[in-house]
Order: sequence, then C-alpha cells, then structure tokens
Amino acid sequence: MDFTSPTGERVRRSAETGNKAEAQELHDKLKAEVWRVDKLGERPRRTWNDAVVRWLTEQAHKASIEADKIHLRWLDRHLRGLELTAITRDRIDRIGAAKLAEGVAPATVNRVMEVLRAVLRRCVDEWEWLDKCPKVRMLKEPTRRIRYLSHEEAGRLLAELPGHLADMAAFSLATGLRRSNVTGLRWDQVDLAQCRAWIHPDQAKARRAIPVPLNDDAMSVVRRQIGKHRELVFSFRGKPIRQVSTKAWYSALERADIKSFRWHDLRHTWASWHVQGGTPLFALQELGGWESAEMVRKYAHLSADHLAPYAQRLAPLIGHGTNASQAQKDEGATFR
Repeated sequence: MDFTSPTGERVRRSAETGNKAEAQELHDKLKAEVWRVDKLGERPRRTWNDAVVRWLTEQAHKASIEADKIHLRWLDRHLRGLELTAITRDRIDRIGAAKLAEGVAPATVNRVMEVLRAVLRRCVDEWEWLDKCPKVRMLKEPTRRIRYLSHEEAGRLLAELPGHLADMAAFSLATGLRRSNVTGLRWDQVDLAQCRAWIHPDQAKARRAIPVPLNDDAMSVVRRQIGKHRELVFSFRGKPIRQVSTKAWYSALERADIKSFRWHDLRHTWASWHVQGGTPLFALQELGGWESAEMVRKYAHLSADHLAPYAQRLAPLIGHGTNASQAQKDEGATFR
C-alpha cells in the first residue's frame, strides 16, 4: 500500500495478505481513516499492541520492567490486535477471571491487572488515545503477616546452608539488601577502609542511591570473599551467582525446620531486628532504600518503646480499680 495523507506524509506499508481484493480494501480503509483524522479531527484507531509497544519503550527504565513483560505476554493472548475502544469493563473482568482460573492467588491476578490498568490510564492521561479508562476491578488480598526469623532460627539456617549461600544470607541479614543487589555487588562498590558499600541508582528498585554501612558481621563476610572473583564480591567457583532460591536453599530450610520462608524474607528479618533494636523508622527507610515512609510502617508494630510512656498513664487507674474491687469483696465477706 502506498498513498499520501492530506498533510503530505507518505504512508507505505505491507497489507500482509496475498489477496489483491483484500489488500485494496485495507488500502482504501486506511486512506479514509487518515483523511478523517486530518479533516474531521477524529482520533486514529489504536490497538492494544500499539499501546504495549509505546509502554515498553517509555517504561524501559523501570526496575520491574521484566515483571511487566511477563504480565504483558500473558495478556497478549486475550487482547492481541484489539482496538483500545473494544477493551471494556466486561472484557477486563473476564480476563481477571481467566487468570484466577489458573489457580493463582488473588495477589497474582492483581499484579496482572495493575499492568493492564497502568497501560490504559497512560492511553487516557498522556497519549490521549482514549477518552476514559474502563474500571479495572482488583481482588481482595488477605493481609499477610511479616515473616521474619528469630536470631536462633537464623543461626540454624546459616549452619545448614552451603558456604556461598550462607555468606550471602548472612550479608543480607546484616545489610538488608535485596537479592539482586547482593548477587550483583561489585568490588568497586565497596570501601573496606571506610566499612561501607553503596548501591547505584540504576541498581535500586526506587531508582535512588542506597548507602550501605557495613557492620562487623557484614565486614567479616566481605573479607572472606577477597580473591574469589575479580569483579564480583559474591561468586561460586569463580562464576557469577544468578539464582539463590535453589534446591540447596530449600533443603537447608527443611533441615533447619523453618517453614514458609523466602529469600526476600531475609530483608524482612533485617528490618524487624532493626525496629526491635530501637532503630527509628526514618533511619530504617534510608538504610533500606524504601521510596516512602508508608513502606516502612509495616514494621512499626514490632516496637512499642515510644508508646510505653503513654500506656503507663493508665497503670495507676488499673491498680486503683483492682484494689477497690478487692476491698469491696473483703468487706462483703466480713459482713456475711
């Protein structure tokens, strides 16, 4: 197909068919659409695929872009080739139901729906490809308790892990760094003399640099890695470590009698220990590289030291009430 739009722009592309009649029909349709867009101010017809391509281009910097790609690949089987105006509330509900029917948790369904909603909102708010975004219903997710280890449990786990995993787990418990930041930590990000390390903005989930002070435990782990790899702090037999949730990890958990525990829960353990030790939430937020204070508040209930003075105000009242009640019982016993 080859024609010129009213603005003088040349439109040249394949009709993607070997049938001349179909190619001519598509040619005429596209030419009419281009004319209506230019002369009547109508919006060009955009498809879901158009939106996905632009989304991936503009969001390439996201730390979670790989997870987005996984969800978008799954959505492709339901939305491929559809015009954006055909993506209705009813269709979105059916997509959510299809994902849930795979036997996944409501949280997994919501992660897919969040990506779908984000793309559609961008179509409305920034690209002006749609007049409004259809409602995307989220499923209710059960509140999940923070899973963290006691010091005794942590000791059992480290004792059961093979050396390279034990070192990385101990380092995670000492610094709170995410898995990718531990496996990807380079020697040029560590200052042994100053006992500190740092995570560059492009390596951090929140895209902000993270200062990492190294305590005695962390320094001990790092010193054991000297000479094992030229560039990376942590390695296995001279090679980079790509995966930590391996068979060895799960076997160690079983031997240590620790259930329902993920590698990421090492970070929860680190944060929980900090709060229980009295570290203020604002300091914990900076140490952990969280984007907002709200993300840190889930650990706040683990420390009530700052509330103790207020709770103590009721102690005299409770004591008085208890004594008065006992006195009444004694007096009644005497009268009888």
